[in-house]
Amino acid sequence: MNAHTAIAADTALKLSGIHHSAFRCRDAEETRAFYEDVLGFPLAAALIIEPGGATSRANPFMHLFFELNDGRYIAFFDVPKGATEDRFAIKDGLDLHFAMETASMDQLKGWQDKLNAAGVPCFGPINHHFCHSIYFADPNGLALEITCRDEAHDAVMADEAATARQQIADWTARKAQMKA
Repeated sequence: MNAHTAIAADTALKLSGIHHSAFRCRDAEETRAFYEDVLGFPLAAALIIEPGGATSRANPFMHLFFELNDGRYIAFFDVPKGATEDRFAIKDGLDLHFAMETASMDQLKGWQDKLNAAGVPCFGPINHHFCHSIYFADPNGLALEITCRDEAHDAVMADEAATARQQIADWTARKAQMKA
């Protein structure tokens, strides 16, 4: 048994979910306006972190937290030093994206209308055969997704879970051939 297996087998060690996901932002106020005014996530904290304080960083920065409807957070770091414009190019969704969930197709389409009205280019909905999703980017280049579960969601996920380990093994073998 390796260390990862031992940790996974320890039933006393459990994680309840993600508290927050954090990303770099270009500007605290621009990010606040997008997440609070457009997406409706209340600003929960705006912490100025000084050098030598809570971190070993040599430069001050701001750490923002926006609360999602489930009590979890999306957070951002506004770090003036080293924040070159190339850091804020739109990210490829395959490299990095953050997906949020809404309750219905009507709400999904409502979000798309709201985003487009706010001047935020948004495409979709894309049918993934277990959910539908719309896609857009925040002012920092972070790829974002809003999704709603289809009626078949839970059944599709259960079917996929049953073959997931074999799918990874098959993919690993296929990838080795592609790299050869």
